[in-house]
Amino acid sequence: MFESLSERLERSFKILKGEGVISEINVSETLKDVRRALLDADVNFKIAKQFTDTVKQKAMGQNVLKSVKPSQMMVKIVHDELVLLMGGEKSDINIKANPSVVLIAGLQGSGKTTFSAKLAKMLKSKRGKNPMLVAGDVYRPAAIEQLKVLGTQIEVPVYTGEGSRNPVEIARNAIKEARRSGHDLVIIDTAGRLAVDEEMMNEIAAVKNAVSPHETLFVVDSMTGQDAVNTAFEFNERIDYDGVVLTKLDGDTRGGAALSIRSVVNKPVKFVSTGEKMDAIDIFYPERMADRILGMGDIVSLVEKAQEQYDEEEARKLQKKIAKDQFDFNDFITQIHQIKKMGNMKDLMGMIPGVSKAIKNLDIDDDAFKGIEAIISSMTPAERSNPVLLNGSRRKRIAEGSGTTVMEVNRLLKQFDETRRIMKMVAKGGDLSKMAVKRR
Repeated sequence: MFESLSERLERSFKILKGEGVISEINVSETLKDVRRALLDADVNFKIAKQFTDTVKQKAMGQNVLKSVKPSQMMVKIVHDELVLLMGGEKSDINIKANPSVVLIAGLQGSGKTTFSAKLAKMLKSKRGKNPMLVAGDVYRPAAIEQLKVLGTQIEVPVYTGEGSRNPVEIARNAIKEARRSGHDLVIIDTAGRLAVDEEMMNEIAAVKNAVSPHETLFVVDSMTGQDAVNTAFEFNERIDYDGVVLTKLDGDTRGGAALSIRSVVNKPVKFVSTGEKMDAIDIFYPERMADRILGMGDIVSLVEKAQEQYDEEEARKLQKKIAKDQFDFNDFITQIHQIKKMGNMKDLMGMIPGVSKAIKNLDIDDDAFKGIEAIISSMTPAERSNPVLLNGSRRKRIAEGSGTTVMEVNRLLKQFDETRRIMKMVAKGGDLSKMAVKRR
């Protein structure tokens, strides 16, 4: 996400490195490169020009402190302007009514159906909502089946309006059913087209007028760049939606849609979606996105993802086991499962400051733990609880059972011992630097 833009911006700031002061000449040269980077990212030309003009105006009015380098000052100004460009602060979804009705709109292939299910799961698990999904796309049979499958997966009922081909009727009856069955949230997935057309616009407008949704979200494929912005503008002119959802941000996207949409339609980006997994959805925070674009990582989001998998009681039990040197392979595999629940490994690592650039060209498989899990699964319950039992013959049997080699089993055992030793020292408040010296 935004890798190309991040690299270009980093190169732009290097122009100011070594400069003692900010001057009109070096600022102009830097911002010329910044503007090119934004245009290459498919940001609207007028927006790119306005952005760099504003940055220049602010940069020239700055008195650079001796402790701050001009390049650092420029990064700070660009960062703050990026945050403002993307909306300034997060915008929440309106789901206070009972039932709250959320209408999902967008072109075919933008990811509406998948997002509808992701949103239902997020609001169910994080906000305590009792959602119902509505299959309002009567033209594409696969959309109804897809929503049914996803609904089963996340344990959320799907209303299909069996026998009806009228989206307005289906939406109205779904809300009645939600009231009758005690669901406090109704998420309506609507039909899309391959391009904006009058028939689709009339239909989505009719559905909106009929159900008066508390929130209307426009889903847009961020990989389509400036086309996404143009489509967002056309939809907003007709249905006046409340917010935008950017999907496929994990693809080969240049970022122009995320940076341009707010300025063009004056509506906030509320959610971002990556991948097909039901947990791959995030609230859009302009400041955190600006941090990631400028290669500063996103530690806050990483910590939040970790906290979602954090069980306080289990953590206390684990801490006691670590302090008593009783951490075993059962605990080890539990920790791996919690890490996997946090999301895509490459995305998670990219949230750590400075890591995103280092892993850019690495192919980090989501199944990176597969070999480790296979080895641990091939152990007996006694071996997992008491790793000291793992002698040569047992290691050979485990290697054969897991489809790995004895060398890989030995490597895992060594890593496990190292992990256990470090965790024990941390639990006791030890100094890791002394340990590192000792091991040399």
